[in-house]
Amino acid sequence: MTREGRLGVHDLRRMKKAGERIVMVTAYDFAMAKAVDAAGVDVILVGDSLGVVVLGYEDTLRVTMADMIHHSAAVARARPRALVVGDMPFLSYQADVPSAIRNAGRFVQRGGVPAVKLEGGHDVLSAVEGIVRAGIPVMGHLGYTPQSILRFGGPRVIGRSPKGAERLLADARALEDAGVFALVLEAVPPDVSAEITAKLGVPTIGIGAGPACDGQVLVLHDLAGLFEEFTPRFVKRFGEVGAALTAATAAFAREVRAGTFPDAAHSYGREEGARPVQSKRREETKAR
Repeated sequence: MTREGRLGVHDLRRMKKAGERIVMVTAYDFAMAKAVDAAGVDVILVGDSLGVVVLGYEDTLRVTMADMIHHSAAVARARPRALVVGDMPFLSYQADVPSAIRNAGRFVQRGGVPAVKLEGGHDVLSAVEGIVRAGIPVMGHLGYTPQSILRFGGPRVIGRSPKGAERLLADARALEDAGVFALVLEAVPPDVSAEITAKLGVPTIGIGAGPACDGQVLVLHDLAGLFEEFTPRFVKRFGEVGAALTAATAAFAREVRAGTFPDAAHSYGREEGARPVQSKRREETKAR
């Protein structure tokens, strides 16, 4: 843990060794960061999934570094105890290592996050190594990687075949050697994620990857019932916040239309003994 009492990347490795489950939630702004941190989560991921659940895109590919820095900075200003990780968006690290390092540095300097996340295996090792050498902690991401949706053709489970499982394990080991401090496994068969988790020294965080991972992550909008358009099989709704927001807004609208809001309890009074407010025309009439 850091001097300010915040969780750091080394705390996650300690939690793995101690058998403590890691809780990660994806959130995108100041208010949501405050809420999930108060709930006691260990990691807040500012995910590029904001492109879908916040900005209304069909996928994450149109999310920019400017988008990610804007939302990461909002989360960082909540000063959460949880470790904050910024998701590096599409084409912010794939082109070349220098640009990957620069963009990761922008996350730290302007987004205020102490760690970043990259999708991919052997194809991103040089970027991971370069960013780690620059002193910025990196979280990996294997299995179904949403930034590869054009190649995959849509969401799919990765590692079902023996060759696919071997490839995942090889990528996981290579990422650990490259210096990642943790690894997200998305849409991976439970037995495959269990093997990867057992063979890695860094913690794994699953999303649709079974219970054997060292931790679990869900998007806040999914787990709280704030997003209706698409619900993956691995999502469990732990609340109906969207319905509650709609109901509260509808109640507000009813009272406004009925003229019952605002009432005296929700209005400001004047100082005791103050003269009544008179219109300018009335003052002119009295003067005549």
